[in-house]
Amino acid sequence: MIQAKVGTCGFAMGQQEYYKTFPVVEIQQTFYKLPRLSTGARWRAGAPTGFEFTMKAWQLITHEPSSPTYRRLAKPIPPESKDRYGAFRPTEEVLAAWAQTRAFASVLGASIIVFQCPPRFTPTSEHITNLRRFFTAIDRTGWQAAWEPRGGWTADTIQGLCRELDLIHVVDPLKEPSLHGAIRYYRLHGLTGYRYVHTDRDLERLKGACEGDLPTYCLFNNLLMAEDAVRFQALLGENAKAHRLRIVRAAR
Repeated sequence: MIQAKVGTCGFAMGQQEYYKTFPVVEIQQTFYKLPRLSTGARWRAGAPTGFEFTMKAWQLITHEPSSPTYRRLAKPIPPESKDRYGAFRPTEEVLAAWAQTRAFASVLGASIIVFQCPPRFTPTSEHITNLRRFFTAIDRTGWQAAWEPRGGWTADTIQGLCRELDLIHVVDPLKEPSLHGAIRYYRLHGLTGYRYVHTDRDLERLKGACEGDLPTYCLFNNLLMAEDAVRFQALLGENAKAHRLRIVRAAR
């Protein structure tokens, strides 16, 4: 049995066409620069009933100002404040960034917020303490937290923290297994990078990683993400038809 929702990281086509094609989208803009609340409300209002939004948390929470992604901020971080952003630091600046992220998630109706960490967010005692403090302090009502660690975290540490802090472990299942979560949240980055095109064999492997009773999200995040997502959705559709046919035959 497969319970999978397929989509892309960002609108990979016009919004109305996207809404007709996929049941879920992960909003990416929220990582670089939070859109206006009115924009989130407009996206929510324009989506069909049952369509699901997820989103990435603002980089001011997870990434430090040395990250090249900060170039896309509307206003640069003052040099004297650069040690107060990112890495889940217990600072007013990080908490303010979270408050704005949460406000946008609320008007968007986001069901999951993805906290993607940079490779330099390694499993030091300081980082682990920051992570614990952040996720035990914030309001978790109405949404689920998903964590995408990078930077040398061991499976035991990831699994332990996810269990302790009630986090969904985000992975690319073609590279590593999901270690914890009441749901599975997959982000398909491409085996060799952003320009990678997933092969039929890759998609069959992904289908295998979606087997079972857990609800599963498959969000493609490569150059040809829309094409790959459509192909995978078709593969799942063929699988569902074959499953229904087996049930009908068994009932005869």
